[in-house]
Amino acid sequence: MAKDKLVTAITSRDEDFAQWYTDIVKKAELVNYSKVKGCMVIRPNGYAIWENIQRELDKRFKETGVENVYMPLFIPESLLQKEKDHVEGFAPEVAWVTHGGGEKLQERLCVRPTSETLFCDLYSTIVQSYRDLPKLYNQWCSVVRWEKTTRPFLRSMEFLWQEGHTAHATEEDAEERTIQMLNLYSDFCEQVLAIPVIKGKKTNKEKFAGANSTYTIEALMHDGKALQSGTSHNFGDGFAKAYDIQYTDKENKLAYVHQTSWGMSTRIIGAIIMVHGDDNGLVLPPAIAPTQVIIVPIAQKKPGVIEKAQELKQRLSDFRVGLDISDKTPGWKFSEYEMKGVPLRIEIGPKDIEAGMCVLARRDTGEKIPVNLDDLENSVSETLESIQKDLYTKAKEHRDAHTYTAKDYDEFCNIVKNKPGFIKAMWCGDEACETKIKEDTTATSRCMPFEQEEISDKCVCCGKKAKTMVYWGKAY
Repeated sequence: MAKDKLVTAITSRDEDFAQWYTDIVKKAELVNYSKVKGCMVIRPNGYAIWENIQRELDKRFKETGVENVYMPLFIPESLLQKEKDHVEGFAPEVAWVTHGGGEKLQERLCVRPTSETLFCDLYSTIVQSYRDLPKLYNQWCSVVRWEKTTRPFLRSMEFLWQEGHTAHATEEDAEERTIQMLNLYSDFCEQVLAIPVIKGKKTNKEKFAGANSTYTIEALMHDGKALQSGTSHNFGDGFAKAYDIQYTDKENKLAYVHQTSWGMSTRIIGAIIMVHGDDNGLVLPPAIAPTQVIIVPIAQKKPGVIEKAQELKQRLSDFRVGLDISDKTPGWKFSEYEMKGVPLRIEIGPKDIEAGMCVLARRDTGEKIPVNLDDLENSVSETLESIQKDLYTKAKEHRDAHTYTAKDYDEFCNIVKNKPGFIKAMWCGDEACETKIKEDTTATSRCMPFEQEEISDKCVCCGKKAKTMVYWGKAY
């Protein structure tokens, strides 16, 4: 009965996906709503997932030579105004500080929506020679964007992220770093989060304000909507000219640096929920699960049961392992850890101990596997590896099954209306067609993928000669 009670507290995915999502973030104790409108409290269960994401990404960044720094929270208005396209792109979302200590400030301070301007100001003072380059910096911080509509993880006024900012001697070096970081994000999503992604370039309409080019990884959620999951931007020398970041090159001539920026945020936790979760709650990939294995003793008041469970916990110390010896019923515990997405549960009771066995229960499939205690460590390791691999395979199969092609506009509009997912269709490159598609269908261009296909030779919207194949879709 306890299990039924917990499970019915979650709305079915297929009945109301938005409510299902809200139920999970609350019932799995990932967030609490805050008295600050549009902001969330990230609870230990949610923050532990972010810590694991942070740890894994940070390690990968540093392997490419990146160093961590920390920049101020506030940006003077005069500094923000130096790059016209950038400030126009962020103006509607900026929060301003006008008073400090009860006195009106002589100059307004922006609460950082992103930190390009601060990094540019720093680079203008510390880069003098080609010997100072490249600068490969990253910061872990929060940013503020004054959103009108918010949802936990997916869109909140304050969120956590990392933002990398690099400065290079040449255009080629900057482009190489931009693609390198995009590939790093792609590998991270697929290998660690078990989320398949499409890599590609954003159209000019969708690129980052102030960038020469923006590259993205796009993931498909269970409901058929896309989620931009990480971006990498090549700024060229536009910011360098606006902020006067010059250096003396090897020929002793003054040159402008070329810059990049790249970021991933707590929004990716929303992707994990929506790609892998089910009607019983969270399903977490073992690589980032705060608890990979939970041990639940059965008939724990009987002699030797708790002691044996504690022994198993000790043996599995190479994993992130928990032991629940609370006085809740086993059924309640099963439901609770299913809700929280723990990948693997170990059940052990008097009969198991007598037989030298225990039972492994997989969160993703519900399969129960009897295991000899002598082989416990290997069995746990192999099962976690299998869960990680199978979650990726399942997500990829779902994405592929919900990726469609459209050759003409009627077909395109019909797919958008009736078949949620990615749509591959040709585009002439004219922004007017991109705008029309959005106005008619609410679908947007997600990216121009690196792996191009020629579906036809005509633009899906206007019928003129096509230039590129684009992934389209409704998005979060």
